[in-house]
Amino acid sequence: MSKMSGLGGRLYRGETAVDFIGKRRRWYSVSALFVLASIAALAIQGLHLGIEFKGGSSFTVNKATATIEQARSAVEATGIPGELIVQEIGSDKVRVQTGALDTVQNNAVQDALAAEFDVSVESIDTQIIGPSWGKEITRKAIYGLVGFLIVVMLYLAMAFEPKMSIAAIAAVVHDVFITVGIYALVGFDVTPATIIGFLTILGYSLYDTVVVFDKVRENTHAITSNSTRTYSQAVNHAVNQTLVRSANTSLIALLPVGSILFVGAGLLGAGTLKDLSLALFIGLAVGTYSSIFIAPPVLAQLREKEPAMQALAKRVNARSGGTAPVATSAAVAAVNGRGPRNQPKRKGRK
Repeated sequence: MSKMSGLGGRLYRGETAVDFIGKRRRWYSVSALFVLASIAALAIQGLHLGIEFKGGSSFTVNKATATIEQARSAVEATGIPGELIVQEIGSDKVRVQTGALDTVQNNAVQDALAAEFDVSVESIDTQIIGPSWGKEITRKAIYGLVGFLIVVMLYLAMAFEPKMSIAAIAAVVHDVFITVGIYALVGFDVTPATIIGFLTILGYSLYDTVVVFDKVRENTHAITSNSTRTYSQAVNHAVNQTLVRSANTSLIALLPVGSILFVGAGLLGAGTLKDLSLALFIGLAVGTYSSIFIAPPVLAQLREKEPAMQALAKRVNARSGGTAPVATSAAVAAVNGRGPRNQPKRKGRK
């Protein structure tokens, strides 16, 4: 038996435990630091929206000897206004993105690039996206995100309970906010592929959270009828029981996404892969964190305010003679119906 499986067994049985719920202030502080960093990145740098959202023109030159410096100088010589975004795609392509251009300016850029790289105008891949179309894409992306959150809240409220849906959505908003902040920090363009990545990480984050909450529901079923654990202790035990599973699932998911990000985008230079894989990689990591350190503590905090859970906590504390620990061998034995064994007295001793 490996060390990991042995640790997972001890965590599942409650023989050892990490106090996730009792130390929630620590996890909240870590998340607050990341959120503040995201706010600072968004305020200082902002998001770099792709032309699909803000409109503009894209010119892709297919030539092995093409360089970013050549493309930039050729387009700047035409005198078109606005910021230029010049990227190298793979080893044989250069893409130039500009703001919205009229027909004369568009033709001037094509002619300049064709003359600089000694290619025909027809071989230059040109895409023109109007500002109105970009606004429409932005509006649909926002509608899709809001609609997703509403549907998820309704489903979780019906499948589990309303406070679980609130905790899950809080974790999802936490994940998206930090991912967007890191996107602003690194300066990657936000494209439709990025939105797809965001929606994907929302689903993954909720999947991991639902696994934890399903175990919480199992551990807290009819919890008020026995006084061996408080609600927070039962939630903490559920997180420990699913900890190894969450870690293994996340690691397996991060490996292929990391390959796409560092090999596909870094070495091969595929722009679409970069936009999608970065959002997935950050979101998977942050989603795993929130499903363990954010959603369960928020749920426990909400439920502990209920009168029934407060009365349960008083009974547990009174029975244990003070504040009950998160998980002890005695508590696990009591739950499993096994009490401490009375050792027989040896003869000749009082």
